[in-house]
Amino acid sequence: MNFTDAIKKSVLEGFAGNDIPTSQVLTVLCVTFLIGIYIYVIYKLVNKTSMYDRSYHVAMSLLSVITAGIILAMQSSIVISLGMVGALSIVRFRTAIKDTMDLLFLFWSIGEGIICGAGLFKIAIIVALMVTVGVFVLQYFPGVKKPYLLIVNCDGTDAEDDVMESLKKYCKGVKVKSRNMKNNSTDYMMEVYTVKEKELLSALDKLEKVTSVSLLTNEGEIRF
Repeated sequence: MNFTDAIKKSVLEGFAGNDIPTSQVLTVLCVTFLIGIYIYVIYKLVNKTSMYDRSYHVAMSLLSVITAGIILAMQSSIVISLGMVGALSIVRFRTAIKDTMDLLFLFWSIGEGIICGAGLFKIAIIVALMVTVGVFVLQYFPGVKKPYLLIVNCDGTDAEDDVMESLKKYCKGVKVKSRNMKNNSTDYMMEVYTVKEKELLSALDKLEKVTSVSLLTNEGEIRF
């Protein structure tokens, strides 16, 4: 037997043939389904978005079962395996993922389907537990507090020094985003990190040349 024959034999022996036992198929799909339900519950506990998409929630959970079925089919025949690889390679999904956590759960579901489809149930359970611990620990771990967006409207063009002096007293960090001047008035837009919101607004409101102050929640994150 030469090297080429050995490679062919090794490849062909890696496929189970068309006689995968029904009990094995049911076991794989049932275990995968239970893990999908587990992912469903964890996602519901972790998700905090105001716009809850139930269709995505259900589809993400059942995606693991579909993936496991594809892996089982690919194990049965080299022809089916190559055909599925070719078919999946031309599929393009256009659905936009709005939240990064949704992307995490999507790959988690697909990964569990691949692992269970290969019959590695122990690894699938360990991965599920590790991801769960990581999600909850990092989700509730104290992170960097989001900055505020401060908008200050002033009369004249020389009020910036007084504004910055007040900001230094109540803000840990200040970053000027824009300065707009029109009709002898100036508008400042800044990112500020503060825990004394009321004191800051009161101090700015007392400045002679400040006409209005707005403090808004910023969706981004900034480190000082």
